[in-house]
Amino acid sequence: MSFGLQLYNLYRHTMDIWCLFDVPLSLRKKCFGYRWQVLCIVCCVNWVDNVTGQARYSIPEEMSEGSFVGNIAKDLGLEVSRLVTGRARIVTKGSRQYVDLNRDKGTLVVKERIDREELCQQTTPCSFSFEVIIENPIQLYRITVEVRDVNDNAPSFPRDSVNLEISESAVSGARFSLDSAEDSDVGVNSIQSYTLKPVDHFNLELHSQPDGGKYVEMILHNPLDRERQEEFTLLLIANDGGDPQKSGTLHIHVIVIDANDNAPVCSLSVYKADIKENSPIGTLITNVSAADADSGSYGKVSYSIAHVSREANGLFQMNAETGEITVSAQLDYEKVKNYQLNVKARDHGGLTNTCRVVIEIIDENDNSPTIQLMSFSNTIAENSPPGTTVAVINAEDADAGKNGVVHCSINPDIPFKMESSMTDYYSLVTDGILDRESISEYNVTINVSDDGTPILFSNKTVTVKVTDVNDNPPAFDRCVYEAFLTENNSPAVSIFTIRASDADSGQNARLSYYLENSEINGAQVSSLVSVNSENGVIHAVRSFDYEQLKEFHCNITARDGGSPPLSATVTVHISIQDQNDNPPQVLYPVQTSSSLVAEMVPRSADVGYLVTKVVAVDVDSGQNAWLSYKLQKATDRALFEVGLQNGEIRTIRQVNDKDAVKQKLTVVVEDNGQPSRSATVIVNVAVADSFPEVLSEFTDFTHDKESHDNLTFYLILALAVVTFLFISCVMVIISVKIYRWRQFRNFHHSNLPVIPYYPPRYADAGGTGTLQHVYNYEVCMTTDSRKSDCKFARPFSQNVLIMDPSSTMTRDNATLQRSPNEKSFLDEPDSPEQQNPPNNDWRLNQQGQRPGPSGAGPHPEGAGGVVAGTGPWPNPPTEAEQIQALMAAANQVSEATATLGPRYNAQFPMQHVPDYRQNVYIPGSTATLTANPLQGLPQAMPQVDIHNAAQTPASKKKSTKKDKK
Repeated sequence: MSFGLQLYNLYRHTMDIWCLFDVPLSLRKKCFGYRWQVLCIVCCVNWVDNVTGQARYSIPEEMSEGSFVGNIAKDLGLEVSRLVTGRARIVTKGSRQYVDLNRDKGTLVVKERIDREELCQQTTPCSFSFEVIIENPIQLYRITVEVRDVNDNAPSFPRDSVNLEISESAVSGARFSLDSAEDSDVGVNSIQSYTLKPVDHFNLELHSQPDGGKYVEMILHNPLDRERQEEFTLLLIANDGGDPQKSGTLHIHVIVIDANDNAPVCSLSVYKADIKENSPIGTLITNVSAADADSGSYGKVSYSIAHVSREANGLFQMNAETGEITVSAQLDYEKVKNYQLNVKARDHGGLTNTCRVVIEIIDENDNSPTIQLMSFSNTIAENSPPGTTVAVINAEDADAGKNGVVHCSINPDIPFKMESSMTDYYSLVTDGILDRESISEYNVTINVSDDGTPILFSNKTVTVKVTDVNDNPPAFDRCVYEAFLTENNSPAVSIFTIRASDADSGQNARLSYYLENSEINGAQVSSLVSVNSENGVIHAVRSFDYEQLKEFHCNITARDGGSPPLSATVTVHISIQDQNDNPPQVLYPVQTSSSLVAEMVPRSADVGYLVTKVVAVDVDSGQNAWLSYKLQKATDRALFEVGLQNGEIRTIRQVNDKDAVKQKLTVVVEDNGQPSRSATVIVNVAVADSFPEVLSEFTDFTHDKESHDNLTFYLILALAVVTFLFISCVMVIISVKIYRWRQFRNFHHSNLPVIPYYPPRYADAGGTGTLQHVYNYEVCMTTDSRKSDCKFARPFSQNVLIMDPSSTMTRDNATLQRSPNEKSFLDEPDSPEQQNPPNNDWRLNQQGQRPGPSGAGPHPEGAGGVVAGTGPWPNPPTEAEQIQALMAAANQVSEATATLGPRYNAQFPMQHVPDYRQNVYIPGSTATLTANPLQGLPQAMPQVDIHNAAQTPASKKKSTKKDKK
């Protein structure tokens, strides 16, 4: 900022001080000669100020929003980036902010319309101030904006018209006070002149008041004559000096009355009074008095406030009879510090006189200090160093003098303090080391007080939360943990749970547990135990055996989730507890099956003779290894006893000759576990005096074998296997029966017969095989016979007759060949599909062949045996009715096939009409009905009659009837 601008600002400060203390104009002129001395004093005052810098701007009122005010960055010597990084902002003491800060450009712009009259009323010059705060580091700049007046208000009178009663005896020079016009503007824009029209009787005279105000008096220069003109109207015009000029008018109605030659006279021209603000309504301020030399009604004086400003309007009340001025509304020193009233004294004759009343308002301590947070951060890290700024506070008091002196403090016993950075500004900073784990939140109460009487207080509480920093490692409540686990445990069983605590919060207190790598007896500790990383539960990885591992140590690390993470390690001592899982083991006497060991007892042994001692051990520990010995069986229980604790076998009586040489003792060794386990040992004792005697007696001594522990298990397993096999066989048999029943049921429900088919390409080879004729059949089944069975019989001969289509189909020129594709199959004697050759019992001649069930018919003479097939063909009695039904159906079909007779003519002398009933397979049954005429007979086949070959349906029907019979 230039030096000239600084001098100008100092000059403006000087003018403000004069206006503030109401320095009279004459005194100002006297002091103007000492202006340089005043400037020096103001310079010293500015050096004492704590403000970093200041700037002053001047703008006209009524500027539009967004209008440019000034470049604050350039005027204060700051970079625009400093305004952005320091979060520069405007702080105003009032509720309204007229100017806004553009950080990006570093300029001040108008935020809302500024009305100088509303802001400063009649105070000149008019200005408002605010502070610009920049953080990191905190800098305060005071900005003053002067608002220049614009002629936007016209002069106005309190009333549009007034009535004046003037006595006709009024002499020339009589003065009549008029209402002064008011103009909210100041300077040249305020009221500059008054004009009266017409000017036949009166002239105007303008007077200036000490406070800068003006009032008008009308002076009579031509006497009035009521008889000539009883009343008339005057026009008073008030003009300001603005451009364009504005004016206001007042109509004066003058009424001429009879003469009253003495006007009231006030006792004082100026009355001064003091009154405290907040005085109750009706409080007497002062009493104005005036005297009138006239008598009668002309000597009675009435009082009224002739002219009052807008600020004083309604605040005071005048008693017209007594002249007392009282308070009629609430007075406030902070709004207006003094008032001036013009009191008019008027008699009944119309003569008046005016005096002035100056009322000074005395300040009282009626305003509590106010607290405003300029900058506040409600969180602070616990590792913040002392002196860290938490908040910037503005504390001020609207009162004046010592009533406006403010003291700021905070509640004690907290690590914060209040520092005064500049006038009315305080900084809340840390005053010690913060520890969130001790106190995570502080309620800071800011107390402000003034020096008035009585002292007024104000406070405000802010909450400061201390944010966590990962400064506390996890902690265990013990250095070593003891855990116990019973052997033979299940894998993944929970052994122990460790818990660590972390004084931090949030992610910094989230703990994870890890098992440190180490070796125990050559094995990794991770193969023995594991730890749950979330809850710290230690699990067994495998089953433990106390006899192999009795105890071991492992280290568990607890690590938090902070950055960087902190950890702690603890040792866990795991002891394996023994279980009674091992039976006692007998060390002596040794039990072997190959050799016989016997203890000798001489017949001269006394009572208590030590025969032997059973020695046993138990690999368990504690009471599980405490062994006791008992005699379970003995050849002579009255001869021996066993020590309960030591296992010593001693005699309990004298050995005599009657005692047997061979003594067998069964000793049970039992431990003290729960449940207890035991072992049995057999002790052979020989009661003899010499070894040969013992040898002869023990040659046939046998040892009892120990029963197998798992004998019951094997017996149960064998029983289960046998039961399973039995049930499986029963289910298979039932399934086969059901399958056969369903096959029979499907065949029984089928009504379509078997239709024979006679291929023309096959002929008999003339007795080369066992069959006289070869037949082929085509079987037609129903559509629902997908579960029916169809079985074709294999040829009984390995020779297959193949006829050339071009050859004559006679018996003589037929050539016997073997089919190439069937050679290998037919040559296999063990083929399962090949049918066995027919039995010799099937010796049937053609004449004696009759259709019947399973090929049964009249037995040929001389044929031995019974008529049967070559295979195992059962003929149960239950199928007889089924076969008869099948034959009846076949007879019906034969009548329908009578038209096939022409096919069998003389070209086939060796053939006859085949009987389709000769070979029938019944679905669902293993029986095949086959009738092979003269099968296997050695004699030559008799000549077949053609007439017999071509039988009529009638003849076949008769034959069938005979067969049935």
